[in-house]
Amino acid sequence: MALSPPKIFVEDRQVPLDATSDPPALFDGTTRLYISYTCPFAQRVWITRNLKGLQDEIKLVPIDLSNRPAWLKEKVNPANKVPALEHNGKITGESLDLIKYVDSNFDGPSLYPEDSAKREFGEELLKYVDETFVKTVFGSFKGDPVKETASAFDHVENALKKFDDGPFFLGELSLVDIAYIPFIERFQVFLDEVFKYEIIIGRPNLAAWIEQMNKMVAYTQTKTDSEYVVNYFKKFMALQFCLNSIPVNVLKQN
Repeated sequence: MALSPPKIFVEDRQVPLDATSDPPALFDGTTRLYISYTCPFAQRVWITRNLKGLQDEIKLVPIDLSNRPAWLKEKVNPANKVPALEHNGKITGESLDLIKYVDSNFDGPSLYPEDSAKREFGEELLKYVDETFVKTVFGSFKGDPVKETASAFDHVENALKKFDDGPFFLGELSLVDIAYIPFIERFQVFLDEVFKYEIIIGRPNLAAWIEQMNKMVAYTQTKTDSEYVVNYFKKFMALQFCLNSIPVNVLKQN
């Protein structure tokens, strides 16, 4: 059964909370999702919330990660990171765990299939995305992304061929698509802008998948400005270059 489009919910972006802010009234019965508007990991949970139509039930609490409040670590997440979900008197973190948690513990359309073959393949893809795909692409920025990322993007292209009952990884839209899109969104923009590498060339399934994802308001409302993405990744590249230029013994001393 196809996932019904969620009700379009116009949501203004609130000003992110910084080091000068006071914490919300923690554990007062409100369900809160702590995010950064520009964090791809947090974006996964944000998209899941939107697709399930939980905008009224789960309140977004945007954080300024460049000037994060001390209470984020002291009162919300000891890891001092987003995403974090405040629900039923406890805090849960880690994006892949959280998208499953939100899907399982809240009302709204299911975002994971019951079919055992699809679930098994879905678990393989969820393991691959952070352990291999994201690391491979980020690691390529200090080398030759065209050569070094080919196998990773080909893996995605081939995975999208597995099921023929829809344009998504498991046929119909699922948590797997949500796990991948924040990173592919950013990688596509950056690799094209900086390396003139268009990842969809020769990958028709990936191209069709991106096109379908961009038709979903629940996702497009969460996208990061392309200029910000390019500038952020350029800074990441510069940092990697600097670290690689420092002798190992100096790095160890610091």
